[in-house]
Amino acid sequence: MSADDAGNLFDGMTPGKKHESAPPARGADLISSLPDHLLHHVLSFLPAQAAVQTCLLARRWRHLWRYTTGLRITGLDGPVPAEEVRVFVDHLLILRERTDLDTVEIKLGSLSEEDQPYLKLWARFAVMCKVRVLTFHIYDPYLYLDEIPLVSRHLRTLDLQGLGLGEAFLDFASCPALEHLKMAVCDISVDMISSRTLKHLSITNCHADSGQQVHLSTPGLVSLKLDGSSGMTPTLENMASLETAFVYLGHRCEDNCLSYDSGVFCGTNNISCENCVPNGDGRTVLLGCISSAKHLELMSESGKFIFIRDLEYCPTFSKLKTLVLNEYWCEAPDMGPLACILKNSPVLEKLTLQLFSKGPNHMVEMKGIYSSVERLPETSEHLNIVEVKCDVVDGRILKVLKFLCAYNIRFSFE
Repeated sequence: MSADDAGNLFDGMTPGKKHESAPPARGADLISSLPDHLLHHVLSFLPAQAAVQTCLLARRWRHLWRYTTGLRITGLDGPVPAEEVRVFVDHLLILRERTDLDTVEIKLGSLSEEDQPYLKLWARFAVMCKVRVLTFHIYDPYLYLDEIPLVSRHLRTLDLQGLGLGEAFLDFASCPALEHLKMAVCDISVDMISSRTLKHLSITNCHADSGQQVHLSTPGLVSLKLDGSSGMTPTLENMASLETAFVYLGHRCEDNCLSYDSGVFCGTNNISCENCVPNGDGRTVLLGCISSAKHLELMSESGKFIFIRDLEYCPTFSKLKTLVLNEYWCEAPDMGPLACILKNSPVLEKLTLQLFSKGPNHMVEMKGIYSSVERLPETSEHLNIVEVKCDVVDGRILKVLKFLCAYNIRFSFE
């Protein structure tokens, strides 16, 4: 439906009384026999254009779309340029009833500078309707929401993609119900993200200004995902409730050792490169605040110093049950990083090493078990499963297997 067709569809659709469902007639279709409140919910799963088009089905359906519990602003077949739906959505927001919305989903492709005020208005409309789940995805270019304050006592889930986010929008002090926050491919321009209620946080392929380090203070957080973002690694604070964490420091991470060489960092040799030398205050960037987790996946590209520097003040992972690491932890000549984290994980039950293989389908998978009841004091007495996954068994893999064999672990191929 074009914007003009959408505008014409609304002609003559003046507000009417809300229809109550009647008992189903003999031979009537089952959908039409549903009560109005269920039809409002069903229509919420359709793109807004399709929901409005149902007004042509029968007289009873004429105004059902005006009471939907969800609003999906996108194309009929997926994201479209904002200008294609702009007129339609403006009519929609004027004509629908001011009922509360459980979900609002805005997924649009390209947008121009002229589109941005409209999209910001739609975001404000969603908050005014007490939305509980807000999804806002823009695919090209960034939509900047830095000057819009987010104030909602009802918002529980916030899913953002392709947005420029500043302090006003990321100030969650006025969002006391927020529990889920997901940000992907966003431009983040804040020093602090803080929430006492947030339980699940995911930051994927986002960008922070060069030289700016974002602090995350989320004392109620249960799960954390930091995946492949650019800029400096966020500093974590107040995560005593954390249970699971996935951290990947990718090639766009700016925390590089300037003189990295085959697993050896300047900081570990007390030779300052002005980047990776230990800070001397005993604080860690990541490991200290995720040390209470039960499940950890810690991945890094070569030359990133954050994990290695944190190990200078390595905490005890007192609850850690399962641990997934990549080759980064095995690159040092003495396997020091791997040995350190094993030594400080007293209740670890399962260790998985994904070595020089991105997965999820690995060409070679080996499972290790203890060959005797004797355990070295450096390892957890609960460690029963060690997996090594790779694409080919070469000299690098044999070096790791030899190291693990010193812990009385013997491997078999699967």
